[in-house]
Amino acid sequence: MKKNRYILCLLAAGLMLYYALPNLSIHADGVSGYFAISWIILCLFVIAGNLSALLYSPKSVKSYRPGSNSRQKKLRSYH
Repeated sequence: MKKNRYILCLLAAGLMLYYALPNLSIHADGVSGYFAISWIILCLFVIAGNLSALLYSPKSVKSYRPGSNSRQKKLRSYH
């Protein structure tokens, strides 16, 4: 379930970056230039964080239930 959220956040951040890049002027002087650079850096941090969470999330572990119908094979039998 969390992987779906990470993918959705990646798509949303990518869409915002795609829409914002033509409208942001990196070479502008003053506050608008600083805002453009900081916005792009923040968006790249969001993309990197969600991508690393998606790639390095722990695998789901199947737990063993003692009362379940599946039986484990015996490795050794002592007769």
